[in-house]
Amino acid sequence: MKEALYSSQVKGKTVQCFLCPNECVIQEGNTGICNVRKNIDGKLYSLTYGRASSVSVDPIEKKPLYHFYPGKEIISIGSIGCNFKCPFCQNFEISQSTYEDVTMRDVSSEEIVSLAKEYNSFGISYTYNEPLINYEFLLETSYLAHRYGLMNVLVTNGYINEAPLTNLLPFIDAANIDVKAFKNEFYKRQCKSSIGPVLRTVELMFKAKKHIEITNLIIPSLNDSLDEIKDLVDWISSLSVEIPLHFSRYFPAYKMSISATPLSTLKKARELALKKLRFVYLGNVWEEMGSNTYCPFCGNLLIERKGYRTKIIGLNGKVCNRCGKKINIIH
Repeated sequence: MKEALYSSQVKGKTVQCFLCPNECVIQEGNTGICNVRKNIDGKLYSLTYGRASSVSVDPIEKKPLYHFYPGKEIISIGSIGCNFKCPFCQNFEISQSTYEDVTMRDVSSEEIVSLAKEYNSFGISYTYNEPLINYEFLLETSYLAHRYGLMNVLVTNGYINEAPLTNLLPFIDAANIDVKAFKNEFYKRQCKSSIGPVLRTVELMFKAKKHIEITNLIIPSLNDSLDEIKDLVDWISSLSVEIPLHFSRYFPAYKMSISATPLSTLKKARELALKKLRFVYLGNVWEEMGSNTYCPFCGNLLIERKGYRTKIIGLNGKVCNRCGKKINIIH
């Protein structure tokens, strides 16, 4: 455990957490909504500091990040807990668990950095559950990783207050951010949160010149209308037409039993998005569709993907080898 940042006593031994917009008021002996930040004797502690549920080596495409070191592998670490309560969560076994529910291993920042170097990883990905709620460990590990020339990658719902995000951003290089819908009503009903802070996180990361990609899980009847998808695309394009967008196919999971997203819905969403954005992909789709990267200027195949097998074909550095245009890819 480690005493948590961004908290204060409000009355007696009651504390309030200011890490994320939930701003939980926590009685002694209780945790916040995330299940991992606990009031112990009037002080807030991170229960998951130095504790991991999973440490693995993954393709960067699994995050998914398609324009950040494509074809490379990255050390990935996750813990437990989340500050959302999504009933469709595919990682609910860890994201919705309590500290007592899951067997975890001790892990230090130094150990993770050492593993990254041992396995020739170009960086560290903070993923599997919501990484921002393990803020203290994330902050220390990402700082140390930069000292050793490693990249730091977030896979996140983006639900964090501005002050802690601003403090963390100097050590973050890339992020895939879930924008789960483009209506606040969806966030209120399904995630028990709100959309504003998520959009602000994306905008702050973009302003800080971090590499960002966005994932939108399309769920039938909840966020699959073409009008809502158009609004999402319009907002992304207002930042940059270069930001890659991943439409992900929903499958029944956890507490939600709605039927899986039809492939036709994903195809229509991609066709609509490509009218304004240069790079739009389909995820959770095992058919060979929507995963290759093409030059938006001449149509040249730049990167071929079959599952998580990636082959760079049409790039000379960051330039299309057919038309010579610069492509928004870091590798």
